Amino acid sequence: MKHEKIITPANGYVILFVFAVLFLGGIAGFLFTGVGWFIVSILASLFIPRGFILVNPNYSRVLLLFGKYMGTVKTNGFFWVNPFYSKKKISLKASNFDSERLKVNDKIGNPVMISTILVWRVFDTYKAAFDVDDYKDFVRVQTDAAVRKLASLYPYDNFADEGHEEDITLRSSVNEVSEALEKEVQERLAMAGIEVLEARIGYLAYAQEIANAMLKRQQATAIVAARHKIVEGAVSMVEMALDELSEKQIVTLDEERKAAMVSNLMVVLCSDKDATPVVNAGTLNH
Repeated sequence: MKHEKIITPANGYVILFVFAVLFLGGIAGFLFTGVGWFIVSILASLFIPRGFILVNPNYSRVLLLFGKYMGTVKTNGFFWVNPFYSKKKISLKASNFDSERLKVNDKIGNPVMISTILVWRVFDTYKAAFDVDDYKDFVRVQTDAAVRKLASLYPYDNFADEGHEEDITLRSSVNEVSEALEKEVQERLAMAGIEVLEARIGYLAYAQEIANAMLKRQQATAIVAARHKIVEGAVSMVEMALDELSEKQIVTLDEERKAAMVSNLMVVLCSDKDATPVVNAGTLNH
């Protein structure tokens, strides 16, 4: 037996009625007749209550007889089984697991702090009860191992300037990373009869020792990108201005004046401060 076996035990209310008949009838019969066989009936009935089980919604009972697996009861209700069965209760509810923040190295060696949120439940009670020592502790350990492996497969962020540009990163590719994490955790927990309902990154940040340096780097990257856009836009505006002046013949500019105009416009458009105009009453040379 490598998988669970679902069984439907006897109705508990019927056996409860039989117990009442045997127990109360045995007492009444002994008191009125004095026959010793009624004592046997009373003693036999005392074993019946040991077999009563109550299965609540989203719970199960794993039954064993002297170490042999007999089956699992998943149906809700009041039942009766062999009084010699040992009964182990296993929850079938969905459970949340919020892992501790782990310090791991990403794909390019940067230390990061990462944690995961896992939603799981038992789908095979046999594996959960007998294939692992403690299935709840198994979930915790294997989830941490899966997170460590996942973090080593992807960089925290893109660094195109160092030749580490990646399509998938821990920070920006949330859906892809969550799918990879869910698949990795499911493969590890399948042997314990655990079904992964959802797995996602709960916390992600650079480790404290490099957090400040990486923040400055991100800010510098953002500033360079912004300046690139500003310069690109300024060049287009200068080109448009020169084309409009030439097309409408508002003023005729030689190469020297075009160069001066381009210089002035680039300063005005690219500067992060308001420009202060200067009126030139003479020529460019005076």
